[in-house]
Amino acid sequence: MTATVSPSPTLEAEDRSSSSALRLSLAPAGSAPALLDGAWWPRSRDLAAELPSLAAVLEPQWGRITRVTVNPTHWPVVPRKVTVAGHVVKVGWFLSEQDPHELLLLSYRLGRWNLLVVPPRTDPASAAWLMSAASDPLGTSTASRLMEEATRLRTASATDRAVEAVWDSEGGHEAGDGAAQPHVPVGTAAPPHQQMTR
Repeated sequence: MTATVSPSPTLEAEDRSSSSALRLSLAPAGSAPALLDGAWWPRSRDLAAELPSLAAVLEPQWGRITRVTVNPTHWPVVPRKVTVAGHVVKVGWFLSEQDPHELLLLSYRLGRWNLLVVPPRTDPASAAWLMSAASDPLGTSTASRLMEEATRLRTASATDRAVEAVWDSEGGHEAGDGAAQPHVPVGTAAPPHQQMTR
């Protein structure tokens, strides 16, 4: 298995194409505390299948992960325990107390970490933005706020593409071409043959 653990949360092509690569982005070590410590982009909503590879990659850096909590809103099944590298990680859940887009990891030795969980079917561009924003050491947004912002950006981008497509279909690029229409300086009237009459 390979892992993508980087302070620079860009997604490499090999990361997207490799079915075994762990998609993870963490804030730089030693950075100021932020609301989120990074982001994890699992391949499914099967916590029992996804959690072992995440914990196995994080434990060398963070110490033994002993407990994980989630909000069950986006996890169809929340197992009580998951085996990771020969030890058991207890899994708990909180409905109203925990952000539905966040995973909390606890280690006896080093404390706790909050990761944004990028939904498995997120498009790569949105996932890259979310992973970058969640691992920003100066970040002040919650996981849910980042998800809302990603949705807003995706909607704005789709609207911009639709407007541009309509503009292009109506001859927008041709009409905007400087050679197609004469330039009329500001403050001067157009020649009489170009003036509109009522």
